[in-house]
Amino acid sequence: MTAIYTWDVFSTLDGYGSYGPDGDWGGYWGKHGPEFLDNRLAVLSQEQRMVLGTNTFRQFVELLGPIPEADLDPVNSRMRSMPTTVVSTTLAGPFTWPDVTVVAGDAVGVVARLKKESEVPLRSHGSLSLNRALMAAGLVDRVQVTIFPVISGQTGTDLIFEGAADFDLELIESRTFDGRTQELVYRPTLHT
Repeated sequence: MTAIYTWDVFSTLDGYGSYGPDGDWGGYWGKHGPEFLDNRLAVLSQEQRMVLGTNTFRQFVELLGPIPEADLDPVNSRMRSMPTTVVSTTLAGPFTWPDVTVVAGDAVGVVARLKKESEVPLRSHGSLSLNRALMAAGLVDRVQVTIFPVISGQTGTDLIFEGAADFDLELIESRTFDGRTQELVYRPTLHT
């Protein structure tokens, strides 16, 4: 059996995954609400393994690592407690992350092996270059894009699909949270 791999990514309407130092948006671009947060916790509470690239893991450790467990919100507490595999040739521990395994090697080979061996679904949050490469290799089963109601043309950084191959997307699920935030789940197929 092959584990399902979901690339979970947050986006602005204009396709940015984050904002630069001059942006004053705050987490979730300041547009999260109770429906979104409840769903986020439900999604992350399912048994699964997180797969991250080096840069995203470093950002998570920098942002969440030093915060005491009692001070974390439920969503970030769950994210930090999930079993996590980091694909990296440059990281070395120890880490302030409870259940992390660093695997060196080519991301495509590492994730192909994880998909074959894992008894639980795999989920990756962010990790843009890692997941673009995995999509091109046909290893991403679902792309879950959460679109926040903002355009960050001046402060946006990290275009999510910049440099990605061409894909046809089959919409398999969609939801609206708090009357403004869209979650779209697609099955990607390389466009030939």
